[in-house]
Amino acid sequence: MSIFQRIATIFGAKANKALDKAENPNETLDYSYQKQLELLQKVRRGVADVATSRKRLELQINQLEQQQNKLSGQAQKAMEIGREDLAREALTRKSGLTQQITDLQSQHEGLQGEEQKLTLASQRLQAKVDAFRTKKETLKATYNAADAQTKIGEAFSGISEELGDVGMAVQRAEDKTASLQARAGAVDELLASGALDDVTGTQKDDITAQLDSLSSDNDVEMELQRMRESLPVGSEKQDQKSLEGEDQQ
Repeated sequence: MSIFQRIATIFGAKANKALDKAENPNETLDYSYQKQLELLQKVRRGVADVATSRKRLELQINQLEQQQNKLSGQAQKAMEIGREDLAREALTRKSGLTQQITDLQSQHEGLQGEEQKLTLASQRLQAKVDAFRTKKETLKATYNAADAQTKIGEAFSGISEELGDVGMAVQRAEDKTASLQARAGAVDELLASGALDDVTGTQKDDITAQLDSLSSDNDVEMELQRMRESLPVGSEKQDQKSLEGEDQQ
């Protein structure tokens, strides 16, 4: 295969795929039905034209027959008054009209045959168009039902294009949230361990925290000592005995 044949094959395949994707069966069926209606209309116009021509021939034949009858009457009157020459002339003209009538009748028979053929073809085509219309509506209903069922199935399974984008957006949001939560937890641990400095001054390292705790305990002991010194001596002993009794209990 030459390079040009390969290029033509590739473009043909891509064009066929694009056309197949863009084709809508409903539109195709409606277009085909419209074309059949147009063809049926042309056949009907043909039948009407042939019938019109046949009718014109019939009118011409009737006119010629009337002229024949008139010439026959004139010939008869000419003979009655002894004008045989006029009678012969009238009969001669009548003979010429007879040939014209014969030719027109032959054409009339041909048009009748053509009209019958076109009428039969029109009837057959009408039956086919009616059958195609029924089949078209059935196919459209079946296609629409299958398309709706497919979309419903894709919606439930989440593989449709729209829902697929939504699912991907939700997944990205969840991943980003989890990443931020993990980062926040890691930063808190690093701040607590002192590996990172808190520029706001609100976070303390472990040594500072321990010193603050010892200082707080020392303050508590000193406060208790002041409270003991402020109590009376007897009251202090009685309170101590009460506390010891409660401890034993």
